Amino acid sequence: MLRIGMLTSGGDCQALNAAMRGVVKGIFSKRDDVEIYGFQDGYKGLIYSNFKMLTSKDFSGILTLGGTILGTSRQPFKLMRVPDKDGIDKVEAMKHTYHKLNLDCLVILGGNGTHKSANMLREEGLNVVTLPKTIDNDLWGTDMTFGFQSAVDIATDTIDRIHSNVSQPCIYRGSNGAQSRVGNTSCRNCRRCRYYSASGDAI
Repeated sequence: MLRIGMLTSGGDCQALNAAMRGVVKGIFSKRDDVEIYGFQDGYKGLIYSNFKMLTSKDFSGILTLGGTILGTSRQPFKLMRVPDKDGIDKVEAMKHTYHKLNLDCLVILGGNGTHKSANMLREEGLNVVTLPKTIDNDLWGTDMTFGFQSAVDIATDTIDRIHSNVSQPCIYRGSNGAQSRVGNTSCRNCRRCRYYSASGDAI
């Protein structure tokens, strides 16, 4: 039996569900004797042993679903060795959960801080596989993190739309209700021109 723990940590990012789906579908295509333990809300789930059993069916229909079906949270790496408010040693608690469930490995999806914590767990003797998730594309050792290209596409598309809109000729309705077009000069009457006139900027 292959027992795999999986969690997503840090900020939200495009393709989290798609990446998890790819991992699980790939594993189940090779073997049937697999148990997937989905830890809820990032490292918190591993610390407090909050998880749910998942099957390959749980990863169907999520390819284009935003967010993460496991939930996420921020657990700063610099605080990982600081006991929580109840005095619980987070690192020892995560190791305990790992060994209690007899896991063969952890699959962890996250960015810089998440990877630092994952490396710490590796140094503690756990088997860890990480996937680079960040819209910043700033993780050492990988050319392209998942989520980055989607973020760039959305940003450039939005900028293109704004540029296209503000470069159009001014259109406003005169006192007689007729629509007027005055080219690229300021009509001084529409909402856009009144804004720029008040700010002193050129249109």
